[in-house]
Order: sequence, then structure tokens, then C-alpha cells
Amino acid sequence: MKVLITGAGGFIGSTLVRALLQSGHLGEQRVQKMAIVDHRLPDRPDFVQGIEGDLCDARTQQQIADFAPDVCFHLAALPGGAAEADPAASRRVNLEATLDLFDTLAGRVPGTKPPVLVYASTIAVYGLPLPDPVTPSTPTRPPLVYGAHKLACEILLADYTRRGLLDGRSLRLPGIVARPRAPSGLVSAFMSEVLHAIAAGQSFVCPVGPDASSWWMSALCCAENLMHGAVMDPTCDPEGCTSRAWPLPVIRLSMAKVVQTASQMYGVDGEALVRYAPQPEVEAVFGRYPVLDDARSRLLGLRDDGSPEALVCRALAPFA
Repeated sequence: MKVLITGAGGFIGSTLVRALLQSGHLGEQRVQKMAIVDHRLPDRPDFVQGIEGDLCDARTQQQIADFAPDVCFHLAALPGGAAEADPAASRRVNLEATLDLFDTLAGRVPGTKPPVLVYASTIAVYGLPLPDPVTPSTPTRPPLVYGAHKLACEILLADYTRRGLLDGRSLRLPGIVARPRAPSGLVSAFMSEVLHAIAAGQSFVCPVGPDASSWWMSALCCAENLMHGAVMDPTCDPEGCTSRAWPLPVIRLSMAKVVQTASQMYGVDGEALVRYAPQPEVEAVFGRYPVLDDARSRLLGLRDDGSPEALVCRALAPFA
């Protein structure tokens, strides 16, 4: 099996690369060749092919076509805050480059099996305010440019799948933690920052209140779900075979619960370290997540971290 990963130098992409190299398999099939794509490529073993460049660039597209992956994980994206600040850039990166990738991968020899494309979508496709619970029939009304472009690509990937050109699976990612302590362009970066601060015994000003609830997942759990998404059988969820889009199962936690859990695990007084200074615009988008009906996703074998303690442990393990 040949596997391609776009956005391989990013937070989730690099986690996925490590998980795939460690496993060496997708399901029961051995990964024989791997190629990674990004503007700047991470360190990699010699047998992993690097494709450095822009997905809109003809040279990059030709290298991807020549590699001819059996499975593609498409993670390259301009993140939410940066996308909202520059909608034109979001259009180029999150929409046009993605469609160029679809076309590149869809150009296989007629009669051959279409490649599997696992698309990293986002819970930002949902509208505001969210109903309680969020169900598979909840309307998608993205409140940000990032979510709008992701939803457009979900719809188009489902159409490529309908036409037999690709085998698409869109997975809607929740808040993934813990990102490295560096500027990310994501408004939701506070979800990672609070964990880093507590682990280091440092003070932190939280832009949402203690009762603000979000959907959480560690980067390792996300990588495992992406890998499973490539080999799962979508027909196990007949209702999802048309949209080809599923939210990843989540652990729903209030910020107070996250602080309490991390404080107990690291033996610090989190209540003293964390000061709450809610920003209405941040809390409205990232602090009002209700119950998620993810039963159909779980039916396909997708999973959450298991517990708040496991979430914190797995999220911070790479920084220990």
C-alpha cells in the first residue's frame, strides 16, 4: 500500500506520520511506500519520499500523480483564525488547493480502484447556536470562512465518490490537543495552552469561563481515528454513505473539569494558576458545545480518548 499525507509538517500531520511509521500498517495492509507533502518537510527516514511545495503548483501535482497513492490523508489547511482574517488565502489553500488535489488523485487509469481519501474536516461546519444534542440531521451553517470552505470540500468529495473517482471519507475533527506552544493561527489554541500552563505550573488567562464546554481529543487519538478512517467500511453506516462525513467521537468537558483533571495529575493548584477572563466572541464559538450524538461514528469503529485523565496524559505525552 502506498500512502500520501498532505500537511505532514503540521501538528496533526506530524503526529499521523509518527503513528504510521510506528505501526507500519493500515488495518491489515502493510504500508510499503509513504510520501509526505508540505511547504517545509519534517525530518523523516530515507524511505519516506518528500514532496516540498504548494498543492496548487503543477510540479507538486505531478509528483503526487507520479506517486499514485492508494490512500491519501489530506490535512493541509490554513487554520481557522488565519482563514477568517484572510478569506482570499483560505479560498486558495482550503478550497482551490483541495479541489486540485481531488482532481490529481481522480486521474487514475479508468477501471482501477479509486484511491481512498481521508479528509480532515472540522466541527466548524456546524452553525450557531448549536442545538442540544447535535445529531446527524443537524443543519450545517458554518459561522466562519474556515468552516464554510471545509463544508464545500466535504460536499464535493462526496460527489467525487458518487462518480467513482475517489473513495472519500470526511472526518470532522474537534478541538485537538495539545499543540506546541507556538503561534498557530487558531482561536482554539487556548485549549492546548491551558494544559501546557498547568503542566509547567504557570499562570494562564483563559478566554472562556469555567463552565464553557468543548469537544476534546488528543492528537494521538485523532491520528488513530484518521488511520482507522482509511480502512473502515462506510457501508456499516448506510445513512452516512451519501454525505460521506462523520464527526469524530468526543469527550465533552467543561474548562473547569479540564483544569481540575490536569491539576490532580500534575499535583498543582490549577484554580490558583488559571484566571478566567471570558471573551464573548471566543466563548460563543468554542465554549457552548452541547452533547454530540456520535453513535454512527462509533458504529464505524471511531473512538474518543476514553476518559479525561487519558485525554490529558496522551495530549501532553509528547512534551514530557
